[in-house]
Amino acid sequence: MNDVAVRILGFFSAVILLILATIASGMCSYSQPPRVSIDGSSTLFPINEAIAEDFSLGRRVQVRVGISGTGGGMEKFCRGEIDIAAASRKIKESERQACAARGISDIVEFDVAIDALTVLVSRQNTWAQCMTVDELSRAFRAGGATRWNQLRPEWPDEAIHFYHPGSDSGTFDYFTEAVIEATDKTLTHRADGNASEDDNIIAVGVAHDRNGLAYLGFAYYQESGNDVRAVAIDDGNGCIEPTRETATSGQYTPLSRRLFYYLRESTLRENETLVEMLQYGYANIVRITDETGYIELPPEAVQEQEAKLTQIIAGGT
Repeated sequence: MNDVAVRILGFFSAVILLILATIASGMCSYSQPPRVSIDGSSTLFPINEAIAEDFSLGRRVQVRVGISGTGGGMEKFCRGEIDIAAASRKIKESERQACAARGISDIVEFDVAIDALTVLVSRQNTWAQCMTVDELSRAFRAGGATRWNQLRPEWPDEAIHFYHPGSDSGTFDYFTEAVIEATDKTLTHRADGNASEDDNIIAVGVAHDRNGLAYLGFAYYQESGNDVRAVAIDDGNGCIEPTRETATSGQYTPLSRRLFYYLRESTLRENETLVEMLQYGYANIVRITDETGYIELPPEAVQEQEAKLTQIIAGGT
């Protein structure tokens, strides 16, 4: 090889090395954007997704949103796999102990929104306009009613087809505690029926089933169309329908509830992007809850959550 060829080869080799170095430098700078991870309650998924999408616009950040159910989200949180556990019930003592066993004891709770857990039937169902809490319990408890006329004699002698969240769902846990165990702690939720962690599947199933009976989150009811209707609930004070007003006022009992985020205080102090996302969420919570079909927290409750966040990141307790 002559001197000219050697010089040409050397020139192109230098150019290639420069290009590769530039690419490598760019990859180091841009391949790892700040990350936030949230998983858990299927009930909260629409809010989680809306906050993640809105917050990510115009920001170099990656927000991962999962939907493994409240119980599944708590398990991931206790393993240190996610930043936020979304829950449609309060954390259990057994979950706190599981977290503590892995060195996670600085858990903090934030209120996110209000839900009116909704009992749902098909529009083809003309009889179940209102149900008492006792009737709901007798319907969904293990060994309970299997036919409509077993709940009320004037209702059809036809089999009830049950649709409900899976056992990993916080909605399942809340309903079991508030309705089934309310009068007898030894009672359990029935294990038959059509169980799903996806409330959309539940809504679609009952919409086309004249004898279907379901319960799910208020937002999913709002999005489920005209083929379904909500059943009013009588907790001893007359038949109350699930609405924003009855849930906020406390009239819709016992099926109105708060929805929660669980985080670590240490993570909040270390992850600036996580803090910014929570601040964004609370600053826009009225719009986000309205757009996703949920019930917004009262203004004073939002202020309490913002103050709690400020105190934690400032190093308070």
